Amino acid sequence: MKKSPVLFLSALLVSTALFAAAAAPAAHGELRIGTVDMNKVFSNYYKTKDAETKINEQKAAAQTEFNSRMDSYRKSLDEITQINKDLESNKALSPAAKEEKSKRRESLIAENQSQQRDIENFRLTREKQIQEQIVRLRNQMVEDIMKVVNDKVKSENFDLIFDRSGNSMNGVNVVIFARDNMDFSDVVIKELNRNKPAETAATPTPAAGGATPAPVAPPRR
Repeated sequence: MKKSPVLFLSALLVSTALFAAAAAPAAHGELRIGTVDMNKVFSNYYKTKDAETKINEQKAAAQTEFNSRMDSYRKSLDEITQINKDLESNKALSPAAKEEKSKRRESLIAENQSQQRDIENFRLTREKQIQEQIVRLRNQMVEDIMKVVNDKVKSENFDLIFDRSGNSMNGVNVVIFARDNMDFSDVVIKELNRNKPAETAATPTPAAGGATPAPVAPPRR
């Protein structure tokens, strides 16, 4: 199972907090502890929705191109099937007509096999490109969020920061209880969205539906 960005951030926050505690011991032996709800931060950061829109647009474009390639593949496959039927059942075909159809079938089979390879290469390439884009966008958001959190740690002299939405390996919340006044998620969200561009009216882009279909079986000679 893949780790979610939130779980990944939780680990980063704990590491950052421990580093802060080691680098700047609390005065008079008292720890200054804070919490951040990373689920809430991610959900309310404007770049999260922007990233989802970009990825969905890329998926939709890839699916459209894939469908177009598959349509062309199926048409050539249908023609091969029809030629096979003619050669097997059409007794009225002359030897010359049969030879012509046979040559056409061989040409279509070679074309069909090439299409099949191209479709598979296209699918693998686009999946890799989209996954790399997801990682780049996620890493950028992680960097943005961690900068705001670290600035808060330094300015407020925190010793420990915990992600109150993070889960342990047992599926139990890492933070069992924390007072609400220890949480500064809203401060992080406000700072992240401070330079949010003005919204413009746009038509939502639907996510590409369904899994990529498997390639059609090779044609029968």
